Amino acid sequence: MISLWLLHSSNPETTSAGASVEERPFRAALAGSRLKGFSPRASPNETFASLQRRKCDSISNHGVFQMSTTVAAAAPVINAAPATTSRIASIDIIRGAVMVIMAIDHVRVYSGLPAGGPTFGIFFTRWITHFCAPAFIFLAGTSIFFYARKHADVSRFLIIRGLWLILLELTILRLAWTFNFDFAHYEMAGVIWVIGCCMILMAALVKLPLPVSAAIGVIIIAAHNLIDPYVGKLLEGMDSNKLSALWKIAYVGFFAGPVQFGPNGPNLIVLYSLIPWIGVMAAGYAFGKVLSLEPARRKQISLLIGLGAVALFLLLRGFNLYGDPRPWHRSVISHNGAPSMPALLSFLNCTKYPASLNFLLMTLGPIIALIPFLENARGALSRIIAMFGRVPFFFYVLHIPLIHVLALIVSKIRLGYVSPWLFTNHPMGNPEPPDGYTWTLPLLYAVWAITIALLYFACRWFADIKATSRASWLKYI
Repeated sequence: MISLWLLHSSNPETTSAGASVEERPFRAALAGSRLKGFSPRASPNETFASLQRRKCDSISNHGVFQMSTTVAAAAPVINAAPATTSRIASIDIIRGAVMVIMAIDHVRVYSGLPAGGPTFGIFFTRWITHFCAPAFIFLAGTSIFFYARKHADVSRFLIIRGLWLILLELTILRLAWTFNFDFAHYEMAGVIWVIGCCMILMAALVKLPLPVSAAIGVIIIAAHNLIDPYVGKLLEGMDSNKLSALWKIAYVGFFAGPVQFGPNGPNLIVLYSLIPWIGVMAAGYAFGKVLSLEPARRKQISLLIGLGAVALFLLLRGFNLYGDPRPWHRSVISHNGAPSMPALLSFLNCTKYPASLNFLLMTLGPIIALIPFLENARGALSRIIAMFGRVPFFFYVLHIPLIHVLALIVSKIRLGYVSPWLFTNHPMGNPEPPDGYTWTLPLLYAVWAITIALLYFACRWFADIKATSRASWLKYI
């Protein structure tokens, strides 16, 4: 595979400037670090080992989702004049952008509008948010790579953080989605759940050589659709299968019904199965090696991987060769006389649950290709989006109850009362919205804009706290 070859070939013992692979990040810090408590100036007599220890001490409180990478131009000697530096701001920008876009779909949950459809407005309101989960999980893996380079307790940290995320999904976030306490009949394994589960699995994968972890990730992403022809038969006998709960959590998800932990509940609806998302996180972990390279090489490899993924998507999807259980089709008249989905929309309508190979190529390819172009992004908008990207977990936990409260206010203004529908088991266990409730698209986007404006002030406050505080518990938020 191209990505595995790149990982191998991009790991020379020394650079042309004579700096070893392990020295490069520390020389970058010498050229200009933003970390509090670390001076970029070194005395001529200070050894490289002492510099390394001093820098590691200064970054020990930075968590997995707070990746901060500074790279420098090649420096032939350690006490040379500081070189020009640039932070890899594209990671924060992409992460912030996907958080902002994700909020569109979560506003849609309370709008009563469907998750996609045959009209362009409804379809692309949903489709644009498909980039969010792949980017978030992939970059979570990348952040693990940088955390592992700086800390010896990475496996322990991943297990603790993973368990914390799972607990949060099943308690606080479940309550935020529903505003009810019917825990016995409805639990949802969403994106935070799967990130937590994948982090626990990554606690083992980080102990393997990087090329092995990369191979595992790529194989899971590329090969899991091989079982598509057998899924239908598997679902037919799921109720009698003793391993049904494991199958639902690992792969088939909610299509086989909820995981039942007893005759009276609780019932767990698995929205995000472990496969292929553990593969995405493992691939993102390996991609961290690419981001640690010098800018020119990083750009070259990012473009090769990203555009290669897009080209492979166009080939596999265009000819319906492989990679999605739902082939696209030209627009035809359906059996009930209504027009079906137009050809373009059908082509882009890849399977998300569980995420198909085509879905991941379609979403991750452009994201990876964009990374080098966003590294030098400037302006107020870039700074705001990057700020959201520095506190993605805080954003996520806050935005769901905020959107839910805004939906209650909209209901009161539009209908004269707060609809009981807003207290049902969203987003997977709720009934159809009542007559007269459904919003228009302009109203959906207006509520989304208000949500982002309100979150800006809260996230800016928390970003300042994380930037100045050394409290160890902050790395878990």
